[in-house]
Amino acid sequence: MSKIRWGVISTAKIGTEKVLPAMQKSNFCEITAIASRNLEAARATAKQLGIAKAYGSYEELLADAEIDAIYNPLPNHLHVPWSIRALEANKHVLCEKPIGLSSAEGQQLVDAGKRHPHLKLMEAFMYRHHPQWQRARQIVREGGIGRLCTIQTIFSYFNNDGSNIRNMADIGGGGLMDIGCYPISLSRFIFESEPARTFGIVENDPNFMTDRLTSAILDFGNGTSTFTCSTQMVPCQRVNIFGDTGRIEIEIPFNAPPDRPCKLWHQRGTEIDEVIFDTCNQYAIQGDLFSQAILSNTPVPTPIEDAVSNMEVVEAIFRSANSGCWAEV
Repeated sequence: MSKIRWGVISTAKIGTEKVLPAMQKSNFCEITAIASRNLEAARATAKQLGIAKAYGSYEELLADAEIDAIYNPLPNHLHVPWSIRALEANKHVLCEKPIGLSSAEGQQLVDAGKRHPHLKLMEAFMYRHHPQWQRARQIVREGGIGRLCTIQTIFSYFNNDGSNIRNMADIGGGGLMDIGCYPISLSRFIFESEPARTFGIVENDPNFMTDRLTSAILDFGNGTSTFTCSTQMVPCQRVNIFGDTGRIEIEIPFNAPPDRPCKLWHQRGTEIDEVIFDTCNQYAIQGDLFSQAILSNTPVPTPIEDAVSNMEVVEAIFRSANSGCWAEV
């Protein structure tokens, strides 16, 4: 085999507009089939994207013996149950973030993965695979900013559409689950450790009852990370990583454009270098890395246990916001 044959459960926009077109241009991925609970929707998407097979149920797709791996971009509350069903159908699984509605639910998926050790399983935090993040981590590791002190992140957009799944509290909507998980993930990625405690402040939408503005401090013991995420604020994203002798600023940290170069700034003392990265697609890179892990039977870039650790921080922030006190992670 030179390519992994992928099936997709759901015609979600993240998949049809970003992930699948990228994977179709990658080296080791072949998008073979797509499923929806509405057969006509599946057929329309398959025609639009040039996918050979369309199914009117997720069960039919999982039963297809010609599919090696499943990409799961379903709403948050369906991540774990359908990923487990995919594993039970002998499929490798790449599941969108966040892994589920809780760390306990995420652990159910980890346990299911252990029951199928020959299958690959990973959470789809695509940003980590982009060269700008690999370079940022390398700079920190090599002492390029001195001692890592603190990370500051902003991530926001404006969406007050009540019919949007991001504004539905009962299925895992809200800013912290949707985009706040990124500042948490990157902080753990750069510090290469887990925060011991966190303090959070949450403002809920009075109608949706989802968090629309969340700010938090993560205490790593040897440094901190602070972030604000919002679903009802002017769109913005930026990350600054501060050390005692230098700084890294990433211009477009999460939704890295696939059609033009990306850049970061590396400050050492008073000198600032602009680092330009060749045009690339982080979704294509993610698909290839996962597919290569299957083809070579090597570990995936990010173990599934990392997803549970990220959810534990999300939960601690909510506990802190409810109590008004620091919460242990």
